[in-house]
Amino acid sequence: MEHDELAPGSVRPGGRTARVREAVLRVTGDLLADRGFAHLDLNEVAARAEVGKTTVYRRWRTPTGLVTDLLVDMAEQSLPHADTGSLLGDLTVNARLVVKTLADPRQGKLFQAVIVAATWDESAATALRRFYDVRLTEWSACVEAAIARGEAPEGTDPRAVLSAVSGPLYYRLLASGDPVDDAAATMAAEAAMHAVTAGAFVTRAVGEPRR
Repeated sequence: MEHDELAPGSVRPGGRTARVREAVLRVTGDLLADRGFAHLDLNEVAARAEVGKTTVYRRWRTPTGLVTDLLVDMAEQSLPHADTGSLLGDLTVNARLVVKTLADPRQGKLFQAVIVAATWDESAATALRRFYDVRLTEWSACVEAAIARGEAPEGTDPRAVLSAVSGPLYYRLLASGDPVDDAAATMAAEAAMHAVTAGAFVTRAVGEPRR
């Protein structure tokens, strides 16, 4: 079943198929941002995207299939990791990209809808975890480069560092209601950097292979 849910995002189509996918995923994102996952309906998606219902049901099958492919597309479209020459610079760029997404009227609501869906739908949770796995893997190179430069201690866990940057920003969006702005991005990056310097994210001994 899990394999079937993930199948919609497993192929990168071209030509007319790509245009159909673009239209369907654009409408999916709009509806998620406007109404949330619980009200995502394949018939309405097909109508708004001006795509045949048979096509939508055959390719995406379920609302979770749509969400899965939307997250795959968002991961594909997202920017590559930064290379500013310093870890603090890279973490600040990362934090500002997160803020840009979460503060956007459409994207912020879209992520809220997907996160809510992930709290009760295991397939949506799997899709969300896969999305963040792609982003953490991409940005881990920044921390690995910092370790090589001597900016971060050996054994520092790149994924833990990056999670420490974005975590406070998502907390603001989902819980506290505090502003998700550039000041918050700077604070998150600097706090994570201080923790890196203190060795807070060292999770393995020098020479121990990554798991």
